[in-house]
Amino acid sequence: MSLKEQFDKDVLLTGWGHSRFGKLTDETLESLIVQVATEAIGNAGIEPGQIDEVYLGQFNSGMMPLAFPSSLALQVSAQLANVPATRVENACASGSAAFQQGTKSLLAGTAKTVLVIGAEKMTQAGADVVGAALLGADYDMAGKTSTTGFTGLFAEVAKHYEKRYGPVSDVLGTIAAKNHRNGVDNPYAQLRKDLGEEFCRTVSDKNPMVADPLRRTDCSPVSDGAAAVVISVAPTGGATAPVRLAGFGHANDFFPAERRDPTAFAATRVSWQRALGMAGVGLEDLDFAEVHDCFTIAELLMYEAMGLTGPGQGARALAEGWVFKDGKLPINVSGGLKAKGHPVGATGVSQHVVAAMQLTGTAGAMQLPNPRRAAVQNMGGVGIANYVSVLEAV
Repeated sequence: MSLKEQFDKDVLLTGWGHSRFGKLTDETLESLIVQVATEAIGNAGIEPGQIDEVYLGQFNSGMMPLAFPSSLALQVSAQLANVPATRVENACASGSAAFQQGTKSLLAGTAKTVLVIGAEKMTQAGADVVGAALLGADYDMAGKTSTTGFTGLFAEVAKHYEKRYGPVSDVLGTIAAKNHRNGVDNPYAQLRKDLGEEFCRTVSDKNPMVADPLRRTDCSPVSDGAAAVVISVAPTGGATAPVRLAGFGHANDFFPAERRDPTAFAATRVSWQRALGMAGVGLEDLDFAEVHDCFTIAELLMYEAMGLTGPGQGARALAEGWVFKDGKLPINVSGGLKAKGHPVGATGVSQHVVAAMQLTGTAGAMQLPNPRRAAVQNMGGVGIANYVSVLEAV
């Protein structure tokens, strides 16, 4: 049973906008929001006054002084005056959290057209400020000093994985090389350089160890950027065909690390099951997926959490070629967070936008041959807040 069958209502992605990701010194949070919101509204073929509600995904956590950005989207047009606007925060999953809140407004019947934005401005803050902000998303390390920051937390996950299943260093290097190669074709990507497997697998002056066993190439960069999508209950006559939301899932895990199996990503697995179950499909029905590779170990664990392989067998998805661009389930054709960049609040919305581009044949050099169904997975913390969407071409 699909979402439409369950709720007797369509949720359609009818327009979208996306900024470049990277160190955008000439942009502000406001300019990024206005840019992508304007693009999304125009692409949807509607007037700003037709927006019933706005949801903005943003983490911030002290990375910039402005902590109340919900009304910035109203700067797009005077027609947006008095439109309800809400900031949504769920760590690195803030963008998908905003998307699901907008979806629920449509399903509840309180809105017919919603503008969802994800945005973050990070690079103006010092490394210590960014590191402390991100650590605020961890129960055990929030407010504490760390030389390795969030990288250290995922390095511990990788160490647990190695103790249980064996070495992963070369496997992680292959994931990094794959995503850097894919990022070359993404005009929005922050890192558009094919680094090759040898470079990504080797510790060097240009690729130092950040937190053993994670090298610099295993870590997503600090980024600025924004993305936006218009979601509606009916087609809006936009520039492209709409994309249907077929199912969605959300699951949160316990916050203290001692209450979680570090390599199971149990709630992530549940979010996949809920989304695929609502859509009435299986992994074999997907043509590609965009997943949350904040660190390469996260992508490896995602192969297992989604059910592509069994526990400890994620490397098989690479060895068999399944997750490459020409494989049976391409993963992160956009370059993922690893190459595209990771402006925290923008990531989840960006994933929905690049998936919608693929499904409408408008992905340019990134385009896969005739994809019809995709999944988007976004998470906050170390597998804490987990969101999955299943999208279909109409």
